[in-house]
Order: sequence, then C-alpha cells, then structure tokens
Amino acid sequence: MFKKLKEKWNVTWWRFALIFCTFAIGGSSCAKLASWLLQHIFSEKDFVYWVMYVPLVSLLWPLCVIVVSIPLGQFIFFKNYLKKMWYKIKGG
Repeated sequence: MFKKLKEKWNVTWWRFALIFCTFAIGGSSCAKLASWLLQHIFSEKDFVYWVMYVPLVSLLWPLCVIVVSIPLGQFIFFKNYLKKMWYKIKGG
C-alpha cells in the first residue's frame, strides 16, 4: 500500500515519510484545536458538540496541514494536494 502511494505521488521514501508525518501532525493538531475551541463554547460533550465538531475539523484540517507542511518542507506538495481536493469537491 505504501509503495503504491509513493509511486502515485512520485516521491522518494524520505519525502514520503515527511508527507506522512505532515498528515499525522496536521490531523492531530486539527482535532486538538477543534476540541479546544468547542470546549470554550459548550460545557459538555453532548450531541450538539459532536455535530459541530465534524464540520469544524473539516474546515480546520486544510489550514492545519498547510501550516505543518511549511516547517517540514512539504508546502508545495500539500498546496497541490489541496488544490486537487478542492477541484474534486467542486465537481470538476
């Protein structure tokens, strides 16, 4: 599975590892940030909290991944990745 992704993205193993670290750190930081923001709005993690959590994470994820990609040197990869995602979401 990793080999197929590496070939699809046409990157070296070192760059592949950096991309995966960016995904992991960006996703984790996005989840923490969303949880932190919602804890200041809602006192309990009830149904409304989780209904708000999912869209908030979806909106914050691209921002978090881009921010994390800069120090890891993967900004160009993720800029192009997010462009492709946006193009597919728009129905292109």
